[in-house]
Amino acid sequence: MNLFTKRYDRNFPAFSPDDFAIIQRSTVSVVGCGGLGGYIIEALARIGIDGLILVDGDIFDVSNLNRQLLCTEENIGCPKAEAAAARVHAINSGVTVTVYDVFLNESNAEEFIADSDVVIDALDNIPARLALQKACKKLEKPLIHGAIGGFNAQVTTIFPGDDTLSLLYKVKEGDEAYKPQSGGNPAFTPALAAAVEVSEALKVLTGKGEILRKKLLYIDLLDNEFTTFEL
Repeated sequence: MNLFTKRYDRNFPAFSPDDFAIIQRSTVSVVGCGGLGGYIIEALARIGIDGLILVDGDIFDVSNLNRQLLCTEENIGCPKAEAAAARVHAINSGVTVTVYDVFLNESNAEEFIADSDVVIDALDNIPARLALQKACKKLEKPLIHGAIGGFNAQVTTIFPGDDTLSLLYKVKEGDEAYKPQSGGNPAFTPALAAAVEVSEALKVLTGKGEILRKKLLYIDLLDNEFTTFEL
């Protein structure tokens, strides 16, 4: 008996067989393999996505150990994207993984998302996010955005032409002078935001449920408030 025949049993009935068939032929680009990205990549590999395109030019350092799922004491100094690929292969050898060990910018963003069905933003800076949104708009790719800070997280789903990030951050594309406030990054916030981002990506792929298009889910864990704003 093949030990892996029951691998996906617990995906049902949350997803129908038709839903899961879509998942198993879909590719997702995850841009950023750190705090948010690590949990996103883990979930997608386990649920049975067909392909993952992993983008991150950074390496792990000691400050990542408090929250980044893929960071261990043994891989400090290692490229995050490479560590992410190794983790995917260890979890699910059936997932096709493409690695780009580089930082995303306006000149290379289109290359990283061209072969994906959905793009997930796990970045940590506004200029790169805006460059990613611009590339998704041009190539007509849906984009799932997530961001964290302290006890707070936000998630929204962006379809081509929505330009939601420009509204959220109220800054012109490429304005590298803009620096958002940070409330630190405890371990639990990226895990929560990543779970919502993965859920949104899978709903976009399968057409299930209500998505956060032109809406922002804002989470305040300190006061246990989950609020959805119309955009």
